[in-house]
Parts: sequence; structure tokens; C-alpha cells
Amino acid sequence: MSKQSKRVTKTHLHFDDSELLRQERNFISYYADGNKKSISLLLKLYNGHYVRLLFSAVFFLIKESPGWVIPIVTSYVINLVTVQQDGNVSKMVFALLGLALLVALNLPTHYIHTKLFAIARRSVEAGLRGAMIRKLQQLSISFHKEMQSGRIQSKVMRDVEAIEALSSQVFTNVFGIVTNLAISLGVILVTNWVVFIFFLLCTPVASLIIVAFRKKMSKSNSDFRQGIEQTSADVLDMVELIPVTRAHALEENEIKKFTNQLNMVAEKGYRLDIIQQVFGASSWVIFQMFQILCLGVTAYMAYRGDISVGEVALYQTYFGNIVNRISGLVGLLPTISKGTESLVSIGEILSANDVEDNAGKKKLKTLEGEFEFKNVCFSYTPEKKILNDFSLKVEKGQTIALVGESGAGKSTVLNMVIGFNKATSGDIFIDGNKISDIDLRSYRRHIAVVPQTSVLFSGTIRDNITYGLPSVSKKQLDDAVKAANLTSFIESLPQGLDTVVGEHGGKLSGGQRQRISIARAIIRNPKVIILDEATSALDSVSEKEIQDAIENLTRERTTFIVAHRLSTIRNADRIAVMRNGHCTEYGTFDELMALKGEFYQMKTLQS
Repeated sequence: MSKQSKRVTKTHLHFDDSELLRQERNFISYYADGNKKSISLLLKLYNGHYVRLLFSAVFFLIKESPGWVIPIVTSYVINLVTVQQDGNVSKMVFALLGLALLVALNLPTHYIHTKLFAIARRSVEAGLRGAMIRKLQQLSISFHKEMQSGRIQSKVMRDVEAIEALSSQVFTNVFGIVTNLAISLGVILVTNWVVFIFFLLCTPVASLIIVAFRKKMSKSNSDFRQGIEQTSADVLDMVELIPVTRAHALEENEIKKFTNQLNMVAEKGYRLDIIQQVFGASSWVIFQMFQILCLGVTAYMAYRGDISVGEVALYQTYFGNIVNRISGLVGLLPTISKGTESLVSIGEILSANDVEDNAGKKKLKTLEGEFEFKNVCFSYTPEKKILNDFSLKVEKGQTIALVGESGAGKSTVLNMVIGFNKATSGDIFIDGNKISDIDLRSYRRHIAVVPQTSVLFSGTIRDNITYGLPSVSKKQLDDAVKAANLTSFIESLPQGLDTVVGEHGGKLSGGQRQRISIARAIIRNPKVIILDEATSALDSVSEKEIQDAIENLTRERTTFIVAHRLSTIRNADRIAVMRNGHCTEYGTFDELMALKGEFYQMKTLQS
């Protein structure tokens, strides 16, 4: 980035965390108050930019002024021509020169107005997206499980773009329309009150048209937005499933399913288009009829000698201006309706209260790795408990393996260790501290998670291993690579650590992706390791490499392992057998085998 671009970013579009917090609080307070005036929320979003908007409005008025002055000068010149007197030519030249000067001012004033407003608008746009990203990072895992990623993407991109368009309409077009109407009606009132009364007849007509179409447009916009969000979510799911779809020859099924989905969205878009176009055409026809009537009335008044010929041109121009402005205001309603619907849409994220509250809680500077579950219960719904009176004590440096059939509660225990799930009842202690009293962000800096499906992003191997670490020495990186059994693999690559892994690590095998995840965990030197079926989907060769890497990772660290392959947990210090949310057996591998209970039966079946 050049020095100039850095300077512009810092001066014009820079925002910090306080700006993101402010935007979030705007939505929280807005929805908490039960407020439904979307424009008042839009004004709140620009708090901090009011001075900039004020000066932008001043220069906007200057740049728009030729539109108000030209009809007056035109009427004046026509009257000078029709009533020929000495000195009229010089008066005409003077009037035209003044008008030309005013027109010339349009260029610099337009630039200044645009610059000031663009800074405010783009800052709010970026701030809104930043606030949403910040909030998404704070919302619970349960929220993210319920909200499809495609919908979130649509809200962050499409809805903020619609709000930015709403800002442009409200602060530029609507402001310009209202100002032009006020000045045009003011000039007409000063010159002829009879014509002014006639002009006022347009207002109730415009109001009736708006009332007639507003609810229909709002409903159609809402339906169309929800259809787009659902399609966006479905497209992401479809892309993820393409390998499965192709492997089972289900391409036609997917095409048919999406054809129906797209037809449904197209139908909603069609209905929205029809409503908007009928709305626009109806308003145009009615206002043009009024303009024709205005021409007839003012022409008749001039014929009777009540007004001059120049005033006919003045009133006709101003009435045309008023009609166009009102038509423009009416025509903006679809965009305004779409923007206000988007304000509601992003409010679903920014006003959500399903967040992790760490304020004022104890921050852990170190972590020993002692855990205790005391009579812990957990459930998503009252009808079904996932954990039921679960108790477990883990000493520092122990490796605890959780085994059992699917749905027994193993992954739930891991999520509670991480702090993703909160106990419905009972207590969880970490180093003697209740987990509810701990700042979980400080705690998670000391843990590392290796999930069943490795999570890689589109970058290099180096980027994925060092993710989130500001600085890593070459020795730290080499040690992590070696401990994860990645050395020979990386040496075989022409670009080594700088090899791009592809989207979600698609260019790598499952074992290679998993070892990169393990290297990412090792390089953080965590005190607690959480392994969720890290070898469940690998071949025997990859499993051996992963198992060796896991032994390097877990050495002298408290470790929680969920495993389906019971042979991989032979060296665990303790094994907890889970069924229906209970710990039914607990002991070493040999102890449980000697017991010949549930663990023995599972191991026998696998053998």
C-alpha cells in the first residue's frame, strides 16, 4: 500500500473498536425500545458524522441552486423580450452572466458535497460490517448452528449495501426533493397565492398513492429478501456437497431442487417488480395530468392579463419541477422499503443477546489443567437431557478418553471444556475456579483444539499453522512441523511451507490436513489439548502418523480425547465410558478390559 493510500485510509475512513461498539448499541437500544421508525435508526448510525453531513448539505444547496434560479431568470428574460424597452438588453446580459456564474459553481460545490458525504457514508458502511463481524465473533456457537452461514453472508454484504443505498436516497435525493419543493412552493407563494393553492393539490394525491402501495411493497421486499437469504445459504450447502453429489450421480436432483428454488425467488422478484412498476406508472400518469391542467390554468390567467407571459413559463417550469420531485420521492419508496427491511435484517445479528459475557470476570494468566465436573446436566430442550448428573475429575497432565455410542454426550463434554456450552445445572471447575467466574477468552489462550474435520483456510501451510500468532520464530515453526510428522511431506513440496492448500485445504489429503491442525495446536504450546475423533476418518498409515503426532502433542499436557477407535486410546490415563449422558465406567484401559463391562464389549466388537 502506498503512503498516500495509507494516509487517506487513516484520515478519512479510519474507525476503531469504539465505533463498532457504538453501532451495536444503536441496534440493541433501538430494538429494546420497541422502536419501529427505521429512519430514526439510520440517523443514529451517522452519529459522529453530523458536522460533516451539515457542511455536505450546505454545499448541496449551493450546487442545486441553479435549478431554482433558472426558471426565475427565464421568466425575467421572456418578460424583457416581450416588453421591449431601453436598457432591456443590458439587463438581460447581466442576468445571464449571473446565472452562468452560479452554474459554474456547481462543479466545485458538487465535488465538496460528494467528498464529505462519501466519507460519512463509506465509514458507516464499513463500520456496520465491522460491527457485524465483531458481534459474530462473540455470539454463541448455538447461534451459529441455528443461523445458516449463507444467511449471515447475505446480511453482511447485501443488506449493508442496501442500507448504504438507503443512506444515499435519504441524505441526498430525499433531502434534495424536500428542499426543492420548499423553495419552489415558496417562490410561487410570493408571486401568486392562487397558483400556490393549485400546486398544493398535488400533496394529498401523492400521499394517497404512497399509502395505497406502501404495505404491498414492504411485504414483497421482505419476502424477496428472505428468499435471497435462503438461496444464498442453499448455494453454500450445494457447493460443499458437490463431491458427494457427483459421487452418487445426484446432479439432476440438485439441478431440479435449485431450479424450483430459483423459480420461487424469481416469482417473488416478479411480484415485487410488478408492484413497483405499477406504482411508478400510476404516479407518473396522475402527476402529468396535473401538469397539463397547470398549463391550461396559467395560460388562461395570462390570456386574461392576470399574470405575464414570463410567469406562465415560470409556473410551468416550477410545477414540472414539483411534479418531477414528487414523482422522484414516490419512486424512491421501493429503495427506501428495501433499505428499511435490511435494517431489520442486520438487527437480527447486532441486537442478538446470545453472547458470552466475560465482563469483570477473572482472567487466567496461567493454567495448570485441573478439571472437575460436579453433577453437571445439560440440555438444549427441557424434554431431552444430553448430560445427566455427569461427574468427572481430571488431574493436571492426565489424558482422559471419552468413549461411547453416538449421542452419548462425548462432544458435549468437549464443548463444555472449551466453554461453548454452559451447564444447565451443576458446576464445572477449572484449577479450582468455577468456569462461570472465568474470562473464557483468557482461558482459551491456553488451550488448543484439534477437531474431527480439520478446519483450514485458503492460504499457505505456513499461514494455517501460525494462524493468529503475531510472531513465530523459525525454530518454533520447525519444531511444530517435526512434532506433527510433517517434515518429509513439506520437504517434498516445491514451495515447502509456502504451498497454498486450496479452499478448505482441498489440495491435501485428510491425514495431511489433520497433521497441519496438530502443528497449529503444538506451536501454541497449550496447557490443555482437546481432540475430537482426530483419527476417525483416516487410513491405517495416516492414523499411525497422526497417532505419533498426537503423542508429541499431548505429552505433559491435560488432554481430552473423543475416540471411536478404541485401540488409539490404550495409553490414556483414564477412560470414561458414556451412555445417555452418564459416565457408566471409569478407569485405565486394562482395568476396563478386566471389568468385562461396556468397554470390554465395545472393544471386542471392534476386534
